[in-house]
Amino acid sequence: MPSSESSLTIISVSGPFREPREQVFSYDYSVQRSTWPTPHGVRVKISLPHELEVFKGRLLGVVTGSPGQQLMITNLLAKNLAEWKIQIAETEGFFLERRDVMLAPFVGPLAHLFLKLEGRFQAEQTVIREDVKRRVGL
Repeated sequence: MPSSESSLTIISVSGPFREPREQVFSYDYSVQRSTWPTPHGVRVKISLPHELEVFKGRLLGVVTGSPGQQLMITNLLAKNLAEWKIQIAETEGFFLERRDVMLAPFVGPLAHLFLKLEGRFQAEQTVIREDVKRRVGL
């Protein structure tokens, strides 16, 4: 784990983007450490069937609503998942060196990290559910 004086800072986030030929949403992060001369880019991918839909089902069950409401729910949850994945990757040492990084879905070779993502979801589930109710009205 990096020392606090060189902790990772998120400069900006853009997304979600729909990746062509993949069932994922992605977010582009610009991250910086005080020890780096410039920020670097990290693309975080969220698997639609293996991450987003799994947690969406756990959060709300089967939800009906307008397409706009469904989109808002998806965006809220996907953004939270991307943030948690950045935090998990940081604690796992993925960003110790300065280079562009693509953080794949937590399936396949990174499946061991899914449990940590699940833990973050469990800890924040009530807050996210309240945020969905407040913003989306469901």
